[in-house]
Amino acid sequence: MTGIATGDRSALASSLAGVLSAIDGWDVPAAGLVVTDAHGLLASRGAVDEPSRVASVSKLLTAYALGVAVEEEAVTLDDPAGPPGATLRHLLAHTAGYGFESDAPVVCAPATRRVYSNRGIEEAADHLATASGVPFAEYLTEAVLEPLGLTATTPQGSPAFGFHSTVTDLAAFGRELLAPTVLHPSTLTGFVEVAYPGLAGIVPGVGRFDPCDWGLGFERNFGRAGHWAGTRVSPRTFGHFGGSGSFLWADPTRGVAVACLTQQEFGPWAMHAWPPLCDALVAVLDGAR
Repeated sequence: MTGIATGDRSALASSLAGVLSAIDGWDVPAAGLVVTDAHGLLASRGAVDEPSRVASVSKLLTAYALGVAVEEEAVTLDDPAGPPGATLRHLLAHTAGYGFESDAPVVCAPATRRVYSNRGIEEAADHLATASGVPFAEYLTEAVLEPLGLTATTPQGSPAFGFHSTVTDLAAFGRELLAPTVLHPSTLTGFVEVAYPGLAGIVPGVGRFDPCDWGLGFERNFGRAGHWAGTRVSPRTFGHFGGSGSFLWADPTRGVAVACLTQQEFGPWAMHAWPPLCDALVAVLDGAR
C-alpha cells in the first residue's frame, strides 16, 4: 500500500482543498469529507466531527468484526448460517438468498444471485453473537472500535445500517483498511476479494451491474460507468455508501481513502455530486505522483 511522500503533502493538501470546496455547494444541511492516506490526514472540509448516521457504511465495520472473529476462531466463513444451504460467507457476500429488508424472506438459492440484503448482514452478526456468547455490539467495540480509537462511533441498532459515527472516525478506519493492524493483511485481502464472481445484481439506488462484484461486506463495483464514486478510482477500490448520504472508499492502488458524511438522504443529488468530486480528487492525487 503506497502513500504520499512527506515532502509533497503540503502542496497536495492545497490542491485537494480546492476540490473539497465543492461540498459547500451541495444542497444538504451539513457535510464533512476527509481524504487520508495510511500515514494521516491529507485534507478535510466541513463538519468532520459531528456524529451522524452512517447507514450501510455500518456493514464495513460489521464485516471487520467478523474478520477478527475468523482470526480468533470464534467462527469460520464456512459455518452454516442463514437459510438452508447457506454459510456465513454467503451472508456477507449477499448471496445467501435473502431479499433486501431486515425481515425479507428467501428469494433464491445460495450463490445463484447477488441480492443485496440487510437481513443477510444482520444474520451474520447474530451468528457471531451466538457462536461467541458475546452481544455483537460488545464484540465489535472490543475487537475493532477500541483498538482503533473510534470513540465517536456507536454500534447501536442494525449492524447492517444502524451505526452512528463521524467523518474523523471513518477516516481512521480508512487508514486501517489501507494498512491493517487489527486484522492480518491476508485476512483483509480475503474479505475484499470478489466472492462468487460473475453474479449480476443491483446496487440499491444506483443501478444494475453485471457482474455486481462484492467481497465479504465490501462493495467491489468501483471504477465502472454509472458508479457513485465515479470512474477514475482503481478497480481494486473497496468500500460502501450509505442511504444517509455517507460513503467510505479505500483505493489500495493509490494508497488513499475518502470518507464522507452528510445529513441528507442518498438520492439523485448524490449521484450528481459524488462522481465528479471523486473523479476530481483522483485526478489531483494522480497529478501529485
